[in-house]
Amino acid sequence: MMQKNLTKYILITIICLIFTIALFELTSIDILVQDYFFNLNTNSWIWDSNEPISKFLFYDGIKKLLILFAFLILCSLVFFRKKETIKTYKKGLIIVLLSAIIIPITIGSLKATTNMPCPKNIEYFGGNYPDVKLFDSYPTEFVQNKKIKCWPAGHASGGFALLSLFFLFKKRINQIYALIFALSVGWSMGTYKMLIGDHFLSHTIITMLIAWLLVLIIYKVTTAKDIR
Repeated sequence: MMQKNLTKYILITIICLIFTIALFELTSIDILVQDYFFNLNTNSWIWDSNEPISKFLFYDGIKKLLILFAFLILCSLVFFRKKETIKTYKKGLIIVLLSAIIIPITIGSLKATTNMPCPKNIEYFGGNYPDVKLFDSYPTEFVQNKKIKCWPAGHASGGFALLSLFFLFKKRINQIYALIFALSVGWSMGTYKMLIGDHFLSHTIITMLIAWLLVLIIYKVTTAKDIR
């Protein structure tokens, strides 16, 4: 069913991505949501980015765990490729591995070129950057020494790359569990970065949509022969 409707799903995802970008471009939803995470009295975010336990769980630790996960998949495909289990799940494992590599690289490349500030950087939340949208230019009087990298959400991209686990399983119930797991990981990472002022809501939603779009494209490319 997924193979037959793959092009449709890709188009729907692209439409959702365009709609989401337009929605946040034309509204102040990001600021309204981020207001809940900022204490105007203390001029600080409700969660301390230096708090060690949450930093380990939702930043350093989870990032290392995702890298280890991708490395183990690579090792299984190289050193245990003759095992029956690996043969059975080979295509799915390749899709997961490619997603784990391609999605963070793509999101990182976008971050390096879009030149958008984080919530903590803008004047409204005590920073020195104007609040500019994706397609806005900085005011002529604003002096910027180097590009800033905050759109979309890079940290959460590793978590949302796990959406590729959907294609590792055959049974619908397992696919649903895989999506729930991936969304839980991605959103826990993304929410943490929102709570410490590193990202807006739109950054995380857009990263999720781009990740799913790339997963679908990777699936389409890697199973092209099967689809024909």
